[in-house]
Amino acid sequence: MYRVCFVCTGNICRSPMAESVFRAQVAEAGLSDRIEVDSAGTGGWHEGDGADPRAASVLAAAGYEQDHRARRFRASWFEHLDLVIALDAEHLRDLRAMAPAPEDVAKIRLLRSYDPAAGPDLDVPDPYYGPQDGFEECLELVEAAGPGLLAAVRTALKEHTA
Repeated sequence: MYRVCFVCTGNICRSPMAESVFRAQVAEAGLSDRIEVDSAGTGGWHEGDGADPRAASVLAAAGYEQDHRARRFRASWFEHLDLVIALDAEHLRDLRAMAPAPEDVAKIRLLRSYDPAAGPDLDVPDPYYGPQDGFEECLELVEAAGPGLLAAVRTALKEHTA
């Protein structure tokens, strides 16, 4: 099993959206039995909470399923994960600082680095303190990075089983 975990700040907006979208893309590719998709936050403020209602409504309107409970990312998880996807540069920095070993640092990537049209700004902006359209933009950015991420995971799967 290849394990991917998306990480944002509180695990109620961006990372649950990325988790839902990527899980759907993995299922559509027929790889659900080979790829496990999860999410967490760098902080524990929202542990146990569901996704932000605005994130949930944007996902539902786009046809994505989600049944989410927020949790905090733990350094001990690196051992069991193949890829840790940060949603912005701050998460990338926090995760790198948390990584127990250089091989764990190598597992961390920015989500938008998988979107060839992303340009130089690879952050997915935090929609939490803004209006509804920030959640819609977040979904668009997450969806745009999905095909590139899926291609990279497919390649890693081939290496993983070789």
